[in-house]
Amino acid sequence: MDWLRTLVPMLGTALGGPLGGAAASFIADKLGIQEKTIEAVSEVLNSGKMSADQIAALKLAEIDFQKFLDGNKIKLSELDVQDRSNARAREMTVKDWIPGTLALLLTGGFFGVLAYMMQYGTPERGGDALLVMLGSLGTGFASVLAYYFGSSSGSASKNAIIERLGEK
Repeated sequence: MDWLRTLVPMLGTALGGPLGGAAASFIADKLGIQEKTIEAVSEVLNSGKMSADQIAALKLAEIDFQKFLDGNKIKLSELDVQDRSNARAREMTVKDWIPGTLALLLTGGFFGVLAYMMQYGTPERGGDALLVMLGSLGTGFASVLAYYFGSSSGSASKNAIIERLGEK
């Protein structure tokens, strides 16, 4: 749903983050969706059958969501940073070996399946399942990288700020 982040950046970002439920509620209210869940909203947004009125309603939901964030002094970018910081602080305090082990398994699994497919190709039987597994492992691997090295969204924000400073 990259198009959603282009059309309504805050709602699109929030829908996939810790404020997903709140974002879904704002969207559901404006689009007249009875069930105010991320799944129900995602189904309507991914249907590819949105009218011009619904797109305008999304823009209104974005404005209302911005007011909600401002009124509650919530910054989406800080929520992501706090979430990662809390997870890292927990890991250091508890000295839990599970996140590191999962990161290694995901990394090994991703590159293992990728190497297998590069060597032998997609098998006739179970090939679709292997592709789904590779996609899931790739998503997990991206999350591991974001957890241990930071996300590209922080980098993108930094680049935008530097670009704006250069224009002055």
